[in-house]
Amino acid sequence: MKLISFVVPSYNSEAYLNKCIDSLLIGGDDVEIIIVNDGSKDRTIEIANEYALKYPNIVKVIDKENGGHGSGLNAGIDSATGIYFKCVDSDDWVDKHEYLKVLSTIKEHLAKGIDVDLYLTNYVFERVDLNKSFVASTNKIPKNRLIGWNDVKRLGVAEFLMMHSVIYKLSILRECGVRLPEHTFYVDTIFTYVPLKYVNTLYFIDADFYRYYVGRPDQSVTFENMTKNYKMQLRVMRELSLAYTWDEIKVLPRHKKRFIIHDLVVKSYLTLFYVMAGYNKEKEEAYKSYFKEFKGKNRGLYYKLRYRTYFLFPFTLVLPLRKWVVMWGYKKLMKKTNWN
Repeated sequence: MKLISFVVPSYNSEAYLNKCIDSLLIGGDDVEIIIVNDGSKDRTIEIANEYALKYPNIVKVIDKENGGHGSGLNAGIDSATGIYFKCVDSDDWVDKHEYLKVLSTIKEHLAKGIDVDLYLTNYVFERVDLNKSFVASTNKIPKNRLIGWNDVKRLGVAEFLMMHSVIYKLSILRECGVRLPEHTFYVDTIFTYVPLKYVNTLYFIDADFYRYYVGRPDQSVTFENMTKNYKMQLRVMRELSLAYTWDEIKVLPRHKKRFIIHDLVVKSYLTLFYVMAGYNKEKEEAYKSYFKEFKGKNRGLYYKLRYRTYFLFPFTLVLPLRKWVVMWGYKKLMKKTNWN
């Protein structure tokens, strides 16, 4: 059986797909690489098929109509056969030395019967256009030992879970039934959040494994695109806010509950930034509509969260001060990257 299934959602990726796949092939027969061609208009499918032909025991290709990043992840989860599951975006790559460290750790644990629901690793922001990089990590989660939620310390306001750091057990993803909306950016926040309720054991491998490419002007995470695509972020936030009721969350162990609530609150604050940057009346009405739906469909969780300072507090301020508070908070969240 494969240790890890890597899914690589790919849309018009001919310029960088080779670098991504070549970095993953180092895992050899211990891994499977699922390239999902998402209706590309360039040579992506030809490149993917060349890899599948050359490495038939490692690479398989899914060729589908365009549905967006979430659609590619859904297809990958459905067809994966590995014990663990990892998404690698087609313009990103993994570090060879740290990759082997991750595989070695998983092999050792399986041999010893150590059951890990979620592996975490460091990841590296690669700002290629500026020739700069920055390692994203945390000291709130113990490294290189099996832990439970009670070992996880309270995260800081600027710390939250990103897809680049997670390697979920495939059975967890299928048990929680996570499905990502199509034709929508920012669905990675759903992918990281929804399975947490089903995770009991964690292991943080202190490895700078994932290399996250940032700096392309067409990326969804540029300032301009984030403010323009606020409706997509609100769509994602609706999914997050309705994923679990407060009755489902409140019975969880204390530290797991705290982590889940923190993750939801920070992502809510980021959503507020999407609305307030480039503010207009249409954006505010859309944001209020989201809150009305949240309150109507998940009242218990809504009231549990609404008075947390960085969740709703900025909307109680007059508009100029509200904008300042939100932008200040966003800069604090992004300060760790050194170039925001």
